[in-house]
Amino acid sequence: MPASSIRVVECRAWPSRTIADLSPSFCHAMVECLCSISPAKVRRSTCKAGEAGMRAEATNGDFALRAIAGSHVVLLAIDAAVEARRGLLGFAIKRTDVTEDQSYWLSGTKLFREVVPEPRPGQKYSTLEHPVQSFLWSDYTAKPGRPYGFLIRPVYGTPKNLRYGKDIEVEVTTESEDGGKHAVYFNRGAIASQAFAEKFGNRGPADPDDSHDRTTQWLSRGLLEAALDFIADTRPGESLRVAAYEFSYAPILNALAAAHERKVDVAIVYEAGQETVKGERKDTEATRANAAAIKAAGLPKAILLPRTHRNDIPHNKFILRLSDDPARVALWTGSTNFTASGFLGQSNVGHLVRDTVLAAHYLAYWEKLAADTEWKPLRQWVGAENAAPRGEVPPGTVTPLFSPRPDDSLLAWYADRIRTARQTVMLTAAFGVNATLAKAFAEDVDFLRYILLEKPLDTKAEKLLGRDTDLQIANGAALGKTTLRAKVPGWKLDRWFLEEGHYRYEGNVFYIHTKILLIDPLSNDPLVISGSANFSKNSLVNNDENMLLIRGDTRVADIYMTEFDRIFRHFYFRNVANQLALKGSEGTQAIFLDPTDAWAAENFDPDRMKSKRRKLFFPQSPN
Repeated sequence: MPASSIRVVECRAWPSRTIADLSPSFCHAMVECLCSISPAKVRRSTCKAGEAGMRAEATNGDFALRAIAGSHVVLLAIDAAVEARRGLLGFAIKRTDVTEDQSYWLSGTKLFREVVPEPRPGQKYSTLEHPVQSFLWSDYTAKPGRPYGFLIRPVYGTPKNLRYGKDIEVEVTTESEDGGKHAVYFNRGAIASQAFAEKFGNRGPADPDDSHDRTTQWLSRGLLEAALDFIADTRPGESLRVAAYEFSYAPILNALAAAHERKVDVAIVYEAGQETVKGERKDTEATRANAAAIKAAGLPKAILLPRTHRNDIPHNKFILRLSDDPARVALWTGSTNFTASGFLGQSNVGHLVRDTVLAAHYLAYWEKLAADTEWKPLRQWVGAENAAPRGEVPPGTVTPLFSPRPDDSLLAWYADRIRTARQTVMLTAAFGVNATLAKAFAEDVDFLRYILLEKPLDTKAEKLLGRDTDLQIANGAALGKTTLRAKVPGWKLDRWFLEEGHYRYEGNVFYIHTKILLIDPLSNDPLVISGSANFSKNSLVNNDENMLLIRGDTRVADIYMTEFDRIFRHFYFRNVANQLALKGSEGTQAIFLDPTDAWAAENFDPDRMKSKRRKLFFPQSPN
């Protein structure tokens, strides 16, 4: 790659970063199905390792290109001069993997109808002949800690008589999942996808308890492996303190049993409570599943601390490692229940933090849980020892928040953070948007904000939030399905897409289980909020919960932002395609490209959303 075509930008130096295009009108927005390797097109790479950073930019006079890397995602943003847009049909994209010494043109599922009038379901086509029609694009197949090169080639002419403009190239290195103080692991979280249908025929792992199963590893994408490694890395004489709600996944229980056998001091607080059903007290579903799994794993009673005196659910999912060596003290937390669905099904995150001060806070909280402290005194303790922040948390800090709390005032604090955002906000919510947060989102701003849900908004929230075109909302869905099983009436896109399905039909959450609020994640001072709590009143005042407030760590924000973008776009495309089908549309725009340059216009109309996204990458652009 010619050095003259690349200008490496110091990592974190872009105040104008933004997420990639969220347009529903192109199929390469779908997770894992936008790229494929054609062996016939692989050749030796001309890139050299060490040339790239986490941020890169380049220009060739007609086009400008910027790249932002997470751990598994690379975002590319493109700007174009007025003359360069005339006759532009899109972009061919070439990807170079420096580590594997491979270079190839990417393929996508969108195509020119004039060239292929009747495409086969799942068929992919080279972007050299069927270009990407977007100024924002993402590679979701990247691997952590690797240098990649991307060449963008403008495509002109007509579908049957293409010609090409000047190339523009960047090289960028993805973030490592483990960066020292913070290690962040997201599972794939996209069971209902073209890739899952193509690779596994919508069938789940033959044995979900087999961590070496090919399907298990594809779905986990390193999340399960990281949790197991964290436990396995704990040495004799060190301690593991566990707080678990759903605690039934054999690989995790077996790993803890093995740790106990090698003289690790293991102690496990777990859900063992009851609920009232038709006037009778009965064990909860989690209690029953936990008891059966604990028995099967042979965990000794001496290390088990049943949690029964709680008001609602003990919703924590953390493991604390204690050691005489401060460098080995660490916390594993996040949204992932210790279940097969937690690691392999719903979108989830595991977040490891190496911080002795943070560990001390968690240990004090864990000891209250281990004593099976009742709800009221535990709320009082949390109120005294873990008060809610007043105003902004200090830059460069990691702040824990525990539940149950004396009140739900944190909702107002979260809402204030939404109001103070200046670039973008990203929220995941499994069970809808709390009214306090919804009011903050309903306030009109002139920048883009995003909400990712398990299910569509209820009617009241839809009326409040559905009016702002700068607020983008997506919810979990399979392509062509109104529910897990039911097809969209009149669905016609099965002519071009593989049928998607979810191998699991039992449970409450199937798609979105992360609990994430990102405030200006693209800035140099981002705020990442992540943990076990669903941003609800119940999660604050009734449940056992834990959250992390991480301010100013741009590496952590990059990983969270790119993963949010990946899942958001995956489901946003499905939402739009399904809605069009319900309205009777054949949805041809979901598969066929525009044979003219008209597709580009909305990317440069200042009142349109795509233009606002582009300008976030290129705020000084005159275009």
